Amino acid sequence: MSINEHLKNQKVVLAYSGGLDTSVILRWLQDEYNAEVITFTADLGQGEELEPARQKAILLGIKAEHIFIDDLKEEFVRDYVFPMFRANTLYEGTYLLGTSIARPLIAKRQIEIARNVGANIVSHGATGKGNDQVRFELGYYALKPDIRVIAPWREWDLNSRTKLIEYAQRHQIPVAKDKHDEPPYSMDANLLHISYEGKMLEDPWVAPDASMFRWTVSPKDAPESGETITLTFERGDAVALNGEPLSPATLLARLNQIGGAHGIGRVDLVENRYVGMKSRGVYETPGGTILLHAHRAIESITLDRGAAHLKDELMPRYAELIYNGYWFAPERLMLQAAIDASQTRVCGEVRLHLYKGNVIVEGRMSDRSLYSAAHVTFEEDVVYDQRDAAGFIRLNALRLRLAG
Repeated sequence: MSINEHLKNQKVVLAYSGGLDTSVILRWLQDEYNAEVITFTADLGQGEELEPARQKAILLGIKAEHIFIDDLKEEFVRDYVFPMFRANTLYEGTYLLGTSIARPLIAKRQIEIARNVGANIVSHGATGKGNDQVRFELGYYALKPDIRVIAPWREWDLNSRTKLIEYAQRHQIPVAKDKHDEPPYSMDANLLHISYEGKMLEDPWVAPDASMFRWTVSPKDAPESGETITLTFERGDAVALNGEPLSPATLLARLNQIGGAHGIGRVDLVENRYVGMKSRGVYETPGGTILLHAHRAIESITLDRGAAHLKDELMPRYAELIYNGYWFAPERLMLQAAIDASQTRVCGEVRLHLYKGNVIVEGRMSDRSLYSAAHVTFEEDVVYDQRDAAGFIRLNALRLRLAG
């Protein structure tokens, strides 16, 4: 076991969920580093009562004044989720980045707490195999270059969930059970999504257990009637649902409820981790799936073709930056400025029908629309001379004719 002796007997701010991994880490930091641990739990809308995390921290010897549980839901959606959705962001064409986009906010707040309590060390529960260790630590170093990091998964010999459970049992740390009296899937939840990894999901051929899902019904069990909704956008962000103005977090939470009831947003994928290996995960992102379809629909009538196509070219790079943890990097900020500049016209309403896992765009309208019925009509018009197309085609064909 590799212990950094010069980091002993100091304050450590731990990103703490109250789950198995971080509860073991809390005790381990006390035992191995003799650390004065300050816990930080971010309320990002994971849908679970966070008071048990406070009680477990107290049970493990943390002073009440050293326990931070911060409600970051509005900041999360307003400053992280919505800016990402302005780009219609998908990693590898499928993943809506629900875990990735939460990490920079957690890192930011963790560094703020470290400054406030006079700590020069932070710690997290990300494994040495995953992406989150990179995302957290790139965030830490961008915001506080001299910060020191303790990453237990890269130091200890508790290198399996079985060993973690054994350690927890030896130290009387409560371990959650699922309905089969087994440790639950490795999960990450926030207002944008729930992800599931581990257990039977490690075999990409095995279908997910139907009892695993928490937010969404199976599409085959969704209502036969479906449901129609409208979303209102201003400068690329959704601001109202069915005509009712809502805060960013409230709107996304409402979409999660509506979408989940119609079986929307389940994704089963194998992704390429930044560290090099492939990983299978199952995700529930009902509200985000609805937002993605609606945003593309309103952009289809308000965004110029050149800007729209350039955005689509930039998006994979932008998605990769977020997935790999470069939210605070200059190149992400540069891309964000370009994306945000494109959204000034993206205002209006989209009507959607939700039906058995499907998001069906039924209509879109905007005062800033670039759609011209006078130009596109199949009927007689007075604004477009069809003879102009002949010269347009000949000029564009010139290089092809020369080559031929």
